[in-house]
Order: sequence, then structure tokens, then C-alpha cells
Amino acid sequence: MINQIYSQVDPQLLIATVITNFKEAGRHDASTVDEILQLSALSLAKGKIVKPHMHKPIARGTLGTQEAWIVISGSIRAEIFDLNHDKISENILMSGDCVVLFRGGHSMQVLEDDTRIYEIKNGPYLGATNDSQPIT
Repeated sequence: MINQIYSQVDPQLLIATVITNFKEAGRHDASTVDEILQLSALSLAKGKIVKPHMHKPIARGTLGTQEAWIVISGSIRAEIFDLNHDKISENILMSGDCVVLFRGGHSMQVLEDDTRIYEIKNGPYLGATNDSQPIT
């Protein structure tokens, strides 16, 4: 299942969440082609082969930072804030779930000991003081 949350003040996609219990076979794109981070959920049958390949070197220019979290174990509560800083969504993410934060704001609360996540974002990462601003 892919859940998309749009801004209430601007018609932009704020986040896409992939919940691991999706059953539909095939490729399901959670992001549009113009997003910095591209997210697709794949449900593949045994024996599927992806032929060996390399990606072509394509110059890409980006403005902004997008971020993805993949929960490996445990669980987190993710709060999502609109472009005007209003909280518009709260999601519980568990092992195997993924969220891509395209724009807007977010917070995270860890709900279980030894929770582990992968955080992926476009670089370079310049540290929290240079890369984020608080939401008040």
C-alpha cells in the first residue's frame, strides 16, 4: 500500500509512505518523475531476473533536500508538517515500512528500544545546523 499526503496550502506532494503489507504485483511508483528522490515499491515473483546493467552518467541538478526513512526494526511515530508549519499527519511506521519526505517538515519519536532505521537523503549532508531549521 502506498499512502500519499499532499499539502493543504499548496498542491504539492509532501510525503509518500510505503507500508510493507501491499499485495499488488509489479512496480508501484510512489514519487513523480520530477522528485529528487525516486521511490518505487516492487512486488516480485520468485524467479524474476533483473538483467545486469549500469546506470548512464546523467547530470542532475537539484534544489532542496529530500529524505527517506526505512524502518529496519522497532517502530517510530512520524509527524508531518505542511509548508506553513501546521501539523497535518501522524504515522506509525514499523519494521519494513518506508517514508519519503519530499517537502514540508517532519519529526520522529522512537517507540521501541533498539529501533533501527536507514536514513537516505540527497547530498552533500552538511550537518544538522546547516541543513535544517526548527518548526515552531
